Amino acid sequence: MIEIEVKTFKKLTNKELYELLRLRSEVFVVEQDCVYEDLDGKDQKALHVIGTKEGEIVAYARIFKSGDYTDEASIGRVVVKKNQRKFGYGKIIMKNAIHAVHDHFNENVIRVSAQMYLERFYHDLGFNQVGDGYLEDGIPHIGMVRK
Repeated sequence: MIEIEVKTFKKLTNKELYELLRLRSEVFVVEQDCVYEDLDGKDQKALHVIGTKEGEIVAYARIFKSGDYTDEASIGRVVVKKNQRKFGYGKIIMKNAIHAVHDHFNENVIRVSAQMYLERFYHDLGFNQVGDGYLEDGIPHIGMVRK
């Protein structure tokens, strides 16, 4: 099982910041073969939902209150280490991110920009597609909202 913590950018240790950026790079840049600017200047405003197992970050998401990234509260950069996906940590990190949006921002409407192939995953968590699909960094995405 993983342990979950929610931290502001300022509360992240150097080790945590390095590990979460490495995990995002391993999955979004290397595994998905997508060249994009991960360091987008938004991490400083986000709350970071971190899943650790035996002292290593294996799951992660960042959350924003409404107006900081989109009109609604939002969850993004949802990622699970490749060799840890079989344990259901994606749903665990998302459920904790959803709860963190409620607990920290007192908001119920949440937006995600979901990779198209994960539509069912997000739908099972209460998200529904809004609008048409689009390409983001060359990868098909859909907007989804949970109310």
